[in-house]
Amino acid sequence: MNKIETIVRNYIVRHGMWKHDGSYIVALSGGADSVALLLILKNLGMPIHAAHCNFHLRGEESERDEQFCVDLCEREGICLHRIHFDTLTYAEKHKVSIEMAARDLRYRYFAQLARDIEADGICVAHHRDDNVETLLLNLLRGSGVDGLAAIAPKNGNILRPLLCISRQDVLDYLAEKGQDYVTDSTNLEDDALRNKIRHHVIPLLETLNPAARENIAQSARYLRQAKMMLDDAVDVPSQPDDSGNTITIGQQLVMQAASPEFMLHQLIGSYGFHGDTIDGIIESMNSQDGGIGKIWKSNEYILCIDREKLLITPQKEMDNLQKEKAFRLPEEGNYSFAGNTRIRIRRYPRTADFTPSKESHRITLDANQVSFPLTYRLTQQGDRFKPFGMKGTKLVSDYLTDRKRNYMEKMSQHVLTDKTGEIIWLIGERTSEHCRIIPDTQSILEIELEEKSEV
Repeated sequence: MNKIETIVRNYIVRHGMWKHDGSYIVALSGGADSVALLLILKNLGMPIHAAHCNFHLRGEESERDEQFCVDLCEREGICLHRIHFDTLTYAEKHKVSIEMAARDLRYRYFAQLARDIEADGICVAHHRDDNVETLLLNLLRGSGVDGLAAIAPKNGNILRPLLCISRQDVLDYLAEKGQDYVTDSTNLEDDALRNKIRHHVIPLLETLNPAARENIAQSARYLRQAKMMLDDAVDVPSQPDDSGNTITIGQQLVMQAASPEFMLHQLIGSYGFHGDTIDGIIESMNSQDGGIGKIWKSNEYILCIDREKLLITPQKEMDNLQKEKAFRLPEEGNYSFAGNTRIRIRRYPRTADFTPSKESHRITLDANQVSFPLTYRLTQQGDRFKPFGMKGTKLVSDYLTDRKRNYMEKMSQHVLTDKTGEIIWLIGERTSEHCRIIPDTQSILEIELEEKSEV
């Protein structure tokens, strides 16, 4: 075991990356870093598979890289898994950059492969210099502690055993082993900000201090340790799940912190809210009206100030609501729509023992006061109705505010209207006084709503 292998082995043990009875996948591109990672882990005795992704972005170079990996793994006796991607089509379809598309495809494949072969971890070849570049990139973007902590040794089952060594260590190790590798020509170009930092900024910093890389990497380690302590001290809410559940954060938790700005960044930074947005939210919460109803959007989430709390929900849930169309119910019967919504409408004579429904999902109305067709739709701005038991009308928005419904709940509130457009049922809340059952009512219209969660 040579010096580099010893350093990597100690790093793996220190960060708990290796189960003695486990198996691991090495992400193998054919470049110097991944080739060194493959050989080091093999020589350390870790049971490994290799995985290579061909993104078909560099023509003949992509085919060359794949063949190199095939030959290397065959020579080393390592099982190689390969996959091909149409990266350009994926990027266009999902409206993301080529880099993000390749990242999404790569990690999705690694995760599936890990499940298929029951691997305990996915090893990627980020080294110390990558960490330095990441810290500088995030510093230029105005990142907080999370960004300045740079790349973590472990992130779930993603493992980075080479963060303890430099790019030069990698090259020296391969030279000692007499092992060649392929070079991605795009890494030599200055069109990407990371490459400019690598080729120009870091060499300039080293003219000021030859130990610049080592010192910046050390700062990243200190910041990562500070981040771990902060994460342990701050109860960061989990992300909304696929059902669209809204995350709630108490304003008191934020405003009573020694630094509300820092606390808020810790709580909502992972949802894409940073910098000026954080400042704007704090200023709004401190304003005379508390900023109630104000909304901010990140790429994937919506944040709203509600009474004494912040609400975060996935943007896709709001997008789905905006796409939702009104559904027409022309007559009595059973209806199923929107994937998981069912409505049953039936008419029957009133009997002596009839009792009006008090259930939130089922209503009973005077059938003679309801004119078909009915319409099931989301509430609209300016909607008014005459709540059961009231003489006058009320704005639906005001009614929901009185009921302490938050912004997200208001946005997803449905109503049922009759032929005239009058709201006969604020779904799950209240029926209309106009359709109430009175002593002279002879015919009952029963409407029952069922909403099942999608599996």
